[in-house]
Amino acid sequence: MLERPVPIHDDLIDHLARTTALPRGEAARVVLDVLAYFDETAEEFVRRRHRELQSRGLRNARIFERIAAELPYRAVAPPGLSQRQLRRIVYG
Repeated sequence: MLERPVPIHDDLIDHLARTTALPRGEAARVVLDVLAYFDETAEEFVRRRHRELQSRGLRNARIFERIAAELPYRAVAPPGLSQRQLRRIVYG
């Protein structure tokens, strides 16, 4: 698998270091952690959230309803997915 180059966000890192108590190195780590969190594809997000919510004891009907409500608020909102499409992502 080819690695994507790590984006440089010096302006954001500098801003965090100026406006918080974080040293520049910690600010850089936070930026990279947040970017990695939002780097998930819609399919990866659906699978991860399904596992998380299932481990909390939620049933599939509630899980897929909740995932469908969360998807539009992702960093890059994917197209609307029906509950059937969500199930297909999880179960194939």
